Amino acid sequence: MKIKINKLAGMLLFLLPGALTAQEDLNTKLDTYVHKFNRQDNEAVINKIDNKSSAAWMKDNIPLFACPDSAIEEIYYFRWWSYRKHIKETPEGTIVTEFIEPVKHAARYNAISCALGHHIYEGRWLRNNDFLKEYVDFWLYHADKGESRPRFHQFSSWLADALLAYYMVDNDREYLTSRLNDLDKDYLKWEEERQLDNGLFWQHDVKDGMEESVSGGRREENMRPTINSYMFANARALSTIAEMVGNDSLKRNYDTKAAQLKTLLLDSLWDEKDSFFKTRVEKNKGLHPAREAIGFIPWGFHIVPDQRSYAEAWSQVVDAAGFKAPWGLTTAERREPTFRTRGSGHGCEWDGAIWPFASTQTLRGMANFLADYKRGKQITKADFYEAVQQYAASHVMDGKPYIGEYQDERTGYWLKGDHPRSKFYNHSTFADIVIQDLIGFKPQLRNGFELKPLIPQGQWAYFTLQGVSYKDKIVDIYWDESGEQYGKGKGLTVYVDGQRVAKSKKLKPLKVNLR
Repeated sequence: MKIKINKLAGMLLFLLPGALTAQEDLNTKLDTYVHKFNRQDNEAVINKIDNKSSAAWMKDNIPLFACPDSAIEEIYYFRWWSYRKHIKETPEGTIVTEFIEPVKHAARYNAISCALGHHIYEGRWLRNNDFLKEYVDFWLYHADKGESRPRFHQFSSWLADALLAYYMVDNDREYLTSRLNDLDKDYLKWEEERQLDNGLFWQHDVKDGMEESVSGGRREENMRPTINSYMFANARALSTIAEMVGNDSLKRNYDTKAAQLKTLLLDSLWDEKDSFFKTRVEKNKGLHPAREAIGFIPWGFHIVPDQRSYAEAWSQVVDAAGFKAPWGLTTAERREPTFRTRGSGHGCEWDGAIWPFASTQTLRGMANFLADYKRGKQITKADFYEAVQQYAASHVMDGKPYIGEYQDERTGYWLKGDHPRSKFYNHSTFADIVIQDLIGFKPQLRNGFELKPLIPQGQWAYFTLQGVSYKDKIVDIYWDESGEQYGKGKGLTVYVDGQRVAKSKKLKPLKVNLR
């Protein structure tokens, strides 16, 4: 197992006294947050890292973060503190759980594959993240053994895509390429199980983790933007991995699959009249009339062409009759006649209420649209910032930090109340949204990265993200309008292994090459 802590500690010895003070201040800030979280927790379930060890574990592992927005800053630390609760050692390797309490529909060790991609995207930013490889291997090699029903394919997955994203941070080429054959077999298994003669994939909404949706049902075999986006992303990732090992025929095979699936998704799931990606239903083969948040997922994987006609979909994310609600982004448009009508509010209804799983996906699509698309001005950085801020502020119950299953969009009430199974629900990301999207740290296959900040100009006078382990180096980022907060001068400054590598007077995109 690679240990990256000593390298970080060594780098700190070479920082200027002012920077060392800033580091100490961030550690003090972390201690304050963790003390608060620990004090408010009865610690009903203890996995690998208990509350007493949580502050030390976080200092050894997470990028330290500070900004003027107290909600975003506090929830950044809260989500790492709660993620740590789900790291669990088992006889078949370390896993990451979704529910803190045991649930009946889980596999062995309370493992559930639904949020596997989210867990990898979030956990890749940890300095000691090799446990994620054990977690992936659990699903690839162990989870289905001795089971009467599939456990890995119990839910849709974007595993290959997530593993490539993990590699771009972790840089473990050997692990990624050694899993290519098994990822290829897994893709073929998905084709066997879920691909229709028309080339599209179908899924029950419950097996997308999105049961009782507006467009679907637990037994309806609908062609959804979810699984088709995931399979496109997996095909594209497999093409990239095949290229890395020099397997030209496999690369061409997955290039073809990705291209065909992209064409099908654009031709068959895009509703020109409503300017939105929708579910094509099994019964009449037509598009369901409702807009749902899953229609934003194709942007999360850069599937959608940079054209104004597609960009129009994003007008719905800032429309109060669309997806914008007082407490966050809804899972169905609010003008939909059957919005929030499918249950008591205590089941698992995805017909409008706010689900952090979906909020994560919508925010990623929104960030990609703003950072990487040029055509269309339907939303702004200010809209994205407001949505992230709302997402952070929604992490509350009785005035205390909280993450649960799903929320009333008008009141913020967690619809399962303080149910023990819902507490610390690990079904979404938050730190990954802050790091990759808000601050804009974009990992690359090449030996470098890009910064594409989505913080509106003038919104923050300062921020810092320190101790990011990236491709076996340590990256520190500072934004300081006055130059007095961190003593690094005015503007945006990037350090790699203690050496300044990039600087800008403005909060604007930067390309950073690693030596």
